[in-house]
Amino acid sequence: MACKYCTSTVEFALQASPGVQRASVALATEEAEIRYDRRIISASQLIQAVEETGFEALLVTAGEDQSRIDLKMDGVLDERLIMILKSSIQALPGVENVKFNSELHKVTVSYNPDHTGPRDLIEVIKAATFGHVNASIYLEADGRDQHRYGEIKQYRQSFLWSLIFTIPVFLTSMVFMYIPWLKDGLEKKVVNMMSIGELLRWILSTPVQFVIGRKFYTGAYKAMCRGSPNMDVLIALGTNTAYLYSVYSVLRAATSGNYMSTDFFETSSMLISFILLGKYLEILAKGKTSEAIAKLMDLAPETATLLVYDYEGNVVGEKEIDSRLIQKNDVIKVVPGGKVASDGFVIWGQSHVNESMITGESQPVAKRKGDTVIGGTVNENGVLHVRATFVGSESALAQIVRLVESAQMAKAPVQKFADHISRVFVPLVILLSMVTWLAWFVAGRLHSYPQSWIPRFMDSFQLALQFGISVMVIACPCALGLATPTAVMVATGVGASHGVLIKGGQALESAQKVDCIVFDKTGTLTIGKPVVVDTRLLKNMVLREFYDYAAAAEVNSEHPLAKAIVEHAKKLRPEGNHMWPEAREFISVTGQGVKAEVSGKSVIVGNKGLMLSSGIGIPLEASEILVEEEGKARTGIIVAVDREVAGVISVSDPTKPNALQVISYLKSMNVESIMVTGDNWGTANAIGREVGIEKIIAEAKPEQKAERVKELQLSGRTVAMVGDGINDSPALVSADVGLAIGAGTDVAIEAADIVLMKSNLEDVVTAIDLSRKAFFRIRMNYVWALGYNVVGIPIAAGVLFPSTGFRLPPWVAGAAMAASSVSVVCWSLLLRYYKAPKIAGTAKEIGITTL
Repeated sequence: MACKYCTSTVEFALQASPGVQRASVALATEEAEIRYDRRIISASQLIQAVEETGFEALLVTAGEDQSRIDLKMDGVLDERLIMILKSSIQALPGVENVKFNSELHKVTVSYNPDHTGPRDLIEVIKAATFGHVNASIYLEADGRDQHRYGEIKQYRQSFLWSLIFTIPVFLTSMVFMYIPWLKDGLEKKVVNMMSIGELLRWILSTPVQFVIGRKFYTGAYKAMCRGSPNMDVLIALGTNTAYLYSVYSVLRAATSGNYMSTDFFETSSMLISFILLGKYLEILAKGKTSEAIAKLMDLAPETATLLVYDYEGNVVGEKEIDSRLIQKNDVIKVVPGGKVASDGFVIWGQSHVNESMITGESQPVAKRKGDTVIGGTVNENGVLHVRATFVGSESALAQIVRLVESAQMAKAPVQKFADHISRVFVPLVILLSMVTWLAWFVAGRLHSYPQSWIPRFMDSFQLALQFGISVMVIACPCALGLATPTAVMVATGVGASHGVLIKGGQALESAQKVDCIVFDKTGTLTIGKPVVVDTRLLKNMVLREFYDYAAAAEVNSEHPLAKAIVEHAKKLRPEGNHMWPEAREFISVTGQGVKAEVSGKSVIVGNKGLMLSSGIGIPLEASEILVEEEGKARTGIIVAVDREVAGVISVSDPTKPNALQVISYLKSMNVESIMVTGDNWGTANAIGREVGIEKIIAEAKPEQKAERVKELQLSGRTVAMVGDGINDSPALVSADVGLAIGAGTDVAIEAADIVLMKSNLEDVVTAIDLSRKAFFRIRMNYVWALGYNVVGIPIAAGVLFPSTGFRLPPWVAGAAMAASSVSVVCWSLLLRYYKAPKIAGTAKEIGITTL
């Protein structure tokens, strides 16, 4: 694809196809992401729809619910054997699609990993052919890489071949003419007035024009057939005009005894050479914009040690396999210093695993039987046996890669600006070129010449021709089309490497406008792992009995405060005996607490609001305890048994160590911080004072959090919401930008626009700072791309010629056009060197003392 015209054409064709719900085409990645109904249209029909627009298409994946693998067939294959193999593979449970490529001896299988896997496929192939055909992983790079490497190779070879012919053309027309003895030789006449130099330039420029430059003819023809002229049309028009006029001029000289020809062969050949160089550099640069994805994929180890068990469950051996051959429920051995080959859980052994490459946490995490591990992380000391649970496209690493790829496909709203301009740009440029040619032709004819009308006509025609070609070439809108997507690609990739997953251009654009951030308290500003620090009984009962009632009710709740009560209750019971009385009629009241019937008694555990709404009176002593705990930044949880307050549990959730510094840094970025929490006012105010937040909204239910966000938006603020729980989801969706803490719930992560994988507050600053820097580069890209056209087009059109005699040669205009696209991509690539702000010294720098 050459420019925005191409992407618009493909998008239109896809969206017009029946069954397609949404289609997005990205110029920078040259990929399309399509949401479609498989009952109405198939992937092969979508490929056909793309190819009907004149482009080639390659299937990357046909759905997130499938795994896909390429297997190489070693052996002699005929049609009968291929049919047997296809039938045998399709008979396996979970196989979705089988596609053979007999020329490459390759079979591509899409399958459901819950039912089968790559090793089963290899065994079936071997069994179906009685061992005559073996299968292994096809090691060649995937289709996208093959296409990109092929394109790079093609442009490099085309450019080098063009140089071989273009350099002599350049030398004979612009260098040798200043060397007397060479000039005399080149100006010797061959036929009538046709010179040796003209004949040489004609011969040398012809293969550049029609063989090396055939790509532009093909692209221009397809573009015109689909009624959407693009960059190829401009190049083909410009170079052909120069070439064909030069041929006419040389032939005229060959048939005339007094006609002095003027050729522009160097214009067409040098123009094609510079554009080929520009495209080559552009493709190289665009390839580097997705390096972050390649680095993420490289985290997975190449091999894994598979444990072999006998029928009694004893380990009888082990073998090394390609990590891509791991199937669900395989048991993998991970040695010290080795990488975990698949997501799973530990069934034997204990160790510490460094998960920093996934979570960003530098501290190794202790792992023992029952603990989960993530593929791509590093085992530090002990030996672990891990049962694989999520493999292939289901793994955490694959999901992160898919999220980043999806983000790079998504368009930022600002890109619509470039799309609107590009849509009318090429026809406008063609019209402008024709007007320029006509204006200079008329001006030349009207000029007072002493010669006859024929040379006057030819002089004005040649002058107009140069200006027209220069305008046509310099005005290509390639840089404009690349301005936004390249920066978004690099920014999302860099964000992922910093543990900040940005879900596309929309999130990136909204984040750079944020001037107000709403923070949830628990798990966001605080560590999120509350612990019980005190218990006050108000009834004469045994402490363990009191906690049995509370834990039995709370064990069904996912709230962090509930987990803290259950964990504390475990400490009061004999080792290993954590069976609580059965809780009946369990009700969870969001943002307030829980109700249940335990051992025939009514048990209510929650805040003051829940007690009052349940008609339970709160004794004065309990109220005083609550006020006292609130002043200590603790949460007081009331436990009522049989509609009487039995006691108050004090839970403390310490603030994150860097919360104060982050809030201070945000203030220096002119971003106001607000805390919204369902906790009581006393605790909320105490936490607010500790982290430096002045504006606090407490005792807010989930829907009230979303209402507060909307109120801020109505006042003209661009609001970001940072949260981690299910109760934060409505506010995360309502905010202009939702930021989910990576350690939070799946619902919150799904609802958010940006995921902070490391669960660090510093990444809130990183997300906003990165988005601001990315959009600074996008704005500069637009300034450069548009400014280049605003300045370049008038100069190319000859605005300086009447006063200075300066005119922009078409080949220089072509070089400038190519340089514009390359410079835009390279300016975006500088984001790869982005450094996140250092928060550590912030408090000291602005005069705050931290204890």
